[in-house]
Amino acid sequence: MGVTTKAVILARGLGSRMRRDDGAARLDAEQARVADAGMKAMIPIGRPFLDHAMSALADAGITEICLVIGPEHDAIRAYYASIPLTRIHVAFAVQPVPDGTAGAVAAAESFADGDTVLVMNGDNYYPAEACRALAQVDASGVVGFDLDGLVSRSNIPEERVRLFALLQQDDAGNLTNIVEKPDAATYAALVTHSKVSMNLWSFSPVIYDACRRTRPSVRGELELQDSVRIAMHELGEVFRVIPSSDGVLDLSSRGDIESVAAVLAHRAVTL
Repeated sequence: MGVTTKAVILARGLGSRMRRDDGAARLDAEQARVADAGMKAMIPIGRPFLDHAMSALADAGITEICLVIGPEHDAIRAYYASIPLTRIHVAFAVQPVPDGTAGAVAAAESFADGDTVLVMNGDNYYPAEACRALAQVDASGVVGFDLDGLVSRSNIPEERVRLFALLQQDDAGNLTNIVEKPDAATYAALVTHSKVSMNLWSFSPVIYDACRRTRPSVRGELELQDSVRIAMHELGEVFRVIPSSDGVLDLSSRGDIESVAAVLAHRAVTL
């Protein structure tokens, strides 16, 4: 078994919540400008947020990184063409329309080129240790985060964690079910023996067939969770659940910037 050295970061999001200004978040002028543009992955925290995320990936041994962006994101291309990169190589895949996370993953198929890749959100900072453990699987998998770890080591309050999907697994540690946005009773019944998904995945090439089979959800989007279910139940793919007690930084809205900056502002970045 090898080790995965490629990652795909889903940075195509519209950033709707980041554009909303309730007047409470304390942003400097450049942060406000980028937030107004909805480019949350490029919010400056000393360096753009993506720089911090990719530096952690490099620490985990991930050297080939593909950013899935929209056709309007020339500024992201220009930025990474302008800075020296000594530990990683940055490629780009264009998702023509924001049709969902499965569409974003499908856009990076040629980058994967038959290899297993890590896939993650562009507005999360994942711990290098969790990325390294997932990369060592070199097969389909997902990191399952402990509730206590997320609440104590992240900037994510428990009421927001309750909105995330729960991962259920069998005795062998393989994924059996994804429970999305559970209601209060379901959450209480499942959380003690489930893990929390922060969308840190490892995908073999099977995922692209699954993405092509995925149909729009009730929200009108091609949902990655639906593709995972298709891969499991129609294509026979096995997903290993990798447990982690680490935290994840979440940069979903303007209100998250201050808490993320408190952790990352003085952290060394080497790309």
